[in-house]
Amino acid sequence: MMSNLFSIFDPSTNILNLSINWLSTFLGLLFLPYSFWFIPNRHFIIWKFILMKLHNEFKTLLKNNYFQGSTFIFISLFSFVLFNNFLGLFPYIFTSTSHLSLSLSISLPLWLSFMLYGWINNYQHMFIHMIPQGTPTILMPFMVLIETISNVIRPGTLAVRLTANMIAGHLLMTLLSNMGSIIPSYLIMFLIFTQILLLILESAVAVIQSYVIAILSTLYSSEVN
Repeated sequence: MMSNLFSIFDPSTNILNLSINWLSTFLGLLFLPYSFWFIPNRHFIIWKFILMKLHNEFKTLLKNNYFQGSTFIFISLFSFVLFNNFLGLFPYIFTSTSHLSLSLSISLPLWLSFMLYGWINNYQHMFIHMIPQGTPTILMPFMVLIETISNVIRPGTLAVRLTANMIAGHLLMTLLSNMGSIIPSYLIMFLIFTQILLLILESAVAVIQSYVIAILSTLYSSEVN
């Protein structure tokens, strides 16, 4: 039962023994019509408003480390994860963000680039960051160990947080949908209503998780400068 339940996340479309399910990662580009970029409309204005809000917030977090175009990296990260989270809510579309292979391939290079930049250019600041100000001398070795572990597990926590939240919602919706054939007919409307509420909740989770991974990446970037 559990293997069948989790099989909804398995790639299932193959051509010449190559899985093409991962191409759904780029389906978000198809939802941006040619006119979207050139003719101002309601959707363009709303999306531009959201991006400007994110730009101002990321710029504030980066503080003195802000330079022209630096927020574009994290805005692109937010948009990429958001599109893939939403696409996974549609039927028969592969949910790429529910796989650690994708989420870890996003978080690990970002974290690695931040660490390399920090240790190469600001190694004194990185050493200072290992020991908070006012730490007793006897606790300094333990603080260095704790800070090192917390830094090392950051890409894993980013990846697992995104993947676990997407898997949990999809599993719950799958379980409820499988109950349609076994519950009494007078409870069908209640089940449909519950599914609609759960879909709204999952839409909110898709936005929140996109924002969380973008904001945490921005914070990690600001710490190494």
